[in-house]
Amino acid sequence: MVLRSLLQIPLTRESNRPSCDRSPVFTDILHWTVRLVLASLLFSVLSNAQSPAKRKTKGSRSQAQTQTRSDAEFDQFVKLADNARLADRLDEAITLYGKALRIKPRWPDGWWYVGAMFYEKDAYEPARDAFQNLVALEPKRGQGWAMLGLCQFQTADFERAIVSLERGRSLGVNDNSELAAVVRYHTALLYIRFEQFEIAYDILKEFMKVGNESPKVIEAFGLAMLRMPFLPKEIPPDKREEVLLAGQAGFDMAARRLSQARAAFDTLLARYPNEPNVHYGFGVFMISQDADIALKEFKRELEISPAHYPSMVQMAFEYLKRDQYNDALPLAERAVQLAPTMYAARNVLGRVLLELGQIDRSIKELEEGVKLAPSSPEMHFALARAYTRAGRKDDANRERELFKKLQDEYNKRNAQGTVNQTNTTQTNPNPD
Repeated sequence: MVLRSLLQIPLTRESNRPSCDRSPVFTDILHWTVRLVLASLLFSVLSNAQSPAKRKTKGSRSQAQTQTRSDAEFDQFVKLADNARLADRLDEAITLYGKALRIKPRWPDGWWYVGAMFYEKDAYEPARDAFQNLVALEPKRGQGWAMLGLCQFQTADFERAIVSLERGRSLGVNDNSELAAVVRYHTALLYIRFEQFEIAYDILKEFMKVGNESPKVIEAFGLAMLRMPFLPKEIPPDKREEVLLAGQAGFDMAARRLSQARAAFDTLLARYPNEPNVHYGFGVFMISQDADIALKEFKRELEISPAHYPSMVQMAFEYLKRDQYNDALPLAERAVQLAPTMYAARNVLGRVLLELGQIDRSIKELEEGVKLAPSSPEMHFALARAYTRAGRKDDANRERELFKKLQDEYNKRNAQGTVNQTNTTQTNPNPD
């Protein structure tokens, strides 16, 4: 009954939208999927809900009578609200649940119901407030954080949205794969908007596990590949074809469909040979197959965009691998100048300096990299090597232990299929 009544609500509306108007992404994915998710979750809550426990009466008879009346009123409001919600009378249900919550404001399921119904009505601000109350009462409720983040996304509160969505992901929404997919998608979009393209790409790779190759996922891959800090609705019309071509190439690359990815990159390069990040994306694809071709592509990218520091970092790592330290050094130094908060740039510069015998400079760069990325095994590994070279045994042992701990955690995630692979650093077995 709950599922049927909620599905009667139109999937699209012409009602006034907040400033973050929805693209077709939200019509196709969010409003369809989340409504189904909400329906199932509402049914689950309803099925498992227990009758409100009667409070133990204390004090005088009048206090006991007052408490009894409050409990009775609460039960009556909940019953009427449930009936109204099941009959799809959402405004009435919201009012009745509100009256019940005024009696028992610490009733988590009530805030869930109110938030869900406001969400159904596209009223994202009151829905956000309801879910905020819910997670304040139950801070480990991953679904509540997920819905809070989606509401914050819709109200263009992007900084808080990414925090809430990541909190939901960490607490777990995988018991409902549809909601997990929606949260994953919007989390990736926000990282794209914040220009954290590698993180976004890695999150999008999680769609490989469920075989989701929808046009919207391809579109998000394209934004990450081309390093365009846009939400889908912000893509310029003249860039849409390029984004979709790059997205197909990126998806095929993530899926390890190498021949299909190569064909997609060939088409992309033929149509957009002078557009930013096209040659860089192809270089990243080729680095593990033919590093010489990859270097040519990174050099071509630098001709198009002279300040393209990701290409500098990629080239510096390749030259480091080839023991061409003098070729790697200026690229790494320039990358750090352009992107001082990019830990991979600090990593490669510190490692190049170490090979050139500039140990103090190496340690300084690697320590800064560890500050930027304290959970990176690669950073602690490199710093342990530098401390060892400097004769700082205790510091080296500390970093070695951190490296081993983080590497074990990495391996566990990898075994579960949740680790993101990158091409910017190489992890060695043990520090020397």
